Amino acid sequence: MKTQTTSRAAMRNAVTGVLSFVLLAGCTMGDKPAPSQVSAADAKQMMAKGQTNGAIDAAEAAVLASPRDAGYRAVLGNAYLQAGRFEAAATSYEDARALGDDSARTALSLALAKIGGGKGDEALKVLAANRDKIPAGDLGLAVSLAGDPRGGIQILTSALRTGGSTAKLRQNLAYSYALAGQWREARLMAAEDVPADQVGKRMAQWAQTARPDLVRHRVAALIDVPVVADPGQPQQLALRNYEDAVQFAREDNSDASLEVAQAAPVGVEARAETPRPAPVVAAAAPSAPRSRYVSNPVVQAIAPRSVAAPRTDLARAPAARSAPKAVASGSHVIQLGSFTSRARAEKAWNIYLARNPELEAFERVITPAKVRGKLYYRVQAAGFDRSGAQSMCSAVKQNGEGCLAYADPRGGGGGGAGGPVRARR
Repeated sequence: MKTQTTSRAAMRNAVTGVLSFVLLAGCTMGDKPAPSQVSAADAKQMMAKGQTNGAIDAAEAAVLASPRDAGYRAVLGNAYLQAGRFEAAATSYEDARALGDDSARTALSLALAKIGGGKGDEALKVLAANRDKIPAGDLGLAVSLAGDPRGGIQILTSALRTGGSTAKLRQNLAYSYALAGQWREARLMAAEDVPADQVGKRMAQWAQTARPDLVRHRVAALIDVPVVADPGQPQQLALRNYEDAVQFAREDNSDASLEVAQAAPVGVEARAETPRPAPVVAAAAPSAPRSRYVSNPVVQAIAPRSVAAPRTDLARAPAARSAPKAVASGSHVIQLGSFTSRARAEKAWNIYLARNPELEAFERVITPAKVRGKLYYRVQAAGFDRSGAQSMCSAVKQNGEGCLAYADPRGGGGGGAGGPVRARR
């Protein structure tokens, strides 16, 4: 184990082109961070400390809370990449790019993840499409790693000739020579920056992973991450689940509706005709804010495939409307976010409340749910009718947050025998 760790560190120090550029993604936060920002910040802090499992949990929570934010998808990709989960990282980076992230860092990260996952041809296409954005030193090494060392050598040599000679460029070129099997050139170039008595050791380190079938080990050694089998990104995080702007769950009263309605993402029921929005029934707000905590976690089944809701629904929903009022036995709830602990969920509710004061009239619900063995805490607000839930979600989304609306599977009005456990705020 010690020898393997030493070898990884030596490889990382020997070839620095990709590492420093890929894993140091920034994330800024405003004066009043949203819950998803808090989770993303936690993920970055954990990555800096090498706590990859915790970083992945926090980054996944950020994506669940704001699934269409490209930055959080990129942070999740970084967390997966640091854990050596190349396939999941590639999916997250692709999602980030689909949502509008066209940065050189994400493009290079995607290429590196694809190389580690054994998809060098796809990585070369990404690199070719972004060759004008990615710095030559990183681009050349990535091209070499993707299976075209001669192309990488050409890029790096050209950069050296145009006055960009640095230790980083020279060592990336030396490693590219090694990947091309040009060991004499590799030795001569490495000797430009490596002491003579250490050049032989450097060549031996590179030779350990130079074989074509060791591409996963080669990338893992380069960025100093473990070699692991990766099941891929969890299905509930798939971007296709969040393509529609307004989502409603199935509204039947069967036992299965509990799992469908509580699941993230929430499936959308396709309708043959455009439903007319039901009027918001006004009722006196509760004398004190209500809150309940569901003690038994929901075990999530595989989420149904989302179906796009008719666009006429969006046209009928006014952009600006009066705030919905609590309904005595509201049949719908809205889901605001999903977090990795109850404390974070409670903190998130306060942030949502500060941004959307009208939520004060509704009941706060915190529901634990197990998703692929991981426990999340969903923050919801109950007491809406159907159109009121849609209106509230529209207001929340105007603040840049995610929101799902669906029929309350437990029925309106809170607890009761076998119902959720009420908790004080």
